Amino acid sequence: MKSEFDRLLQQTPLIALVQADGADTAVHTSRALVAGGIPMIEVLFRTDAALECLAAVAREVPDAVAGAGTVLSAAQAEAALDAGAKFIVSPGLDEEVVSVARSAGAPVYPGVCTATELQRAYNLGLDTVKFFPASTAGGVPALKALSSVFRTMRFIPTGGVSPANLADFLAIPAVLACGGSWLTPASLIQQGDFEGVSKLAREAVSISDKARINDQ
Repeated sequence: MKSEFDRLLQQTPLIALVQADGADTAVHTSRALVAGGIPMIEVLFRTDAALECLAAVAREVPDAVAGAGTVLSAAQAEAALDAGAKFIVSPGLDEEVVSVARSAGAPVYPGVCTATELQRAYNLGLDTVKFFPASTAGGVPALKALSSVFRTMRFIPTGGVSPANLADFLAIPAVLACGGSWLTPASLIQQGDFEGVSKLAREAVSISDKARINDQ
């Protein structure tokens, strides 16, 4: 499954973050993202309805690859997988969360922001991590420095990624993909402007396509 995820992210190196208070909103948002060209959907465990939202997206948006984000514990990871999550993302590095995902055969992307955390991930046998919070943890210069030392590691910068710096992050060879909530602004979702969400997705896909072409 990991290789299939890598293939999808190499094709479209974007993971959209979806935070919703209800399943209908999560489904509409995810459909809009897929329509805009982004199938990788990370449903954030930041609301009381997160598990319901994840299950609904996994069930009702077949063209999406639904995962769980902001997973803080092994129990949350187990619940997310039971609800249909295809991958797990955490803000930090927790060995029990990693173990639960691995036991289920699901890709897991724990968050790191220091060389010490990254070395721990490396020695756990991980080859891809979330770099979080990307903008305040040093941004592009920090990622370049870390990737020069941890040469086999790949990164998914998240937190502060935007259209203004997306191409800069994607230009780093060690960056597999970027995650971002700029694709799903609360203002558009509250207005029910899901076409606006699709437009943001299409713009991000265009930026990522150009960035990868220029990097070749």
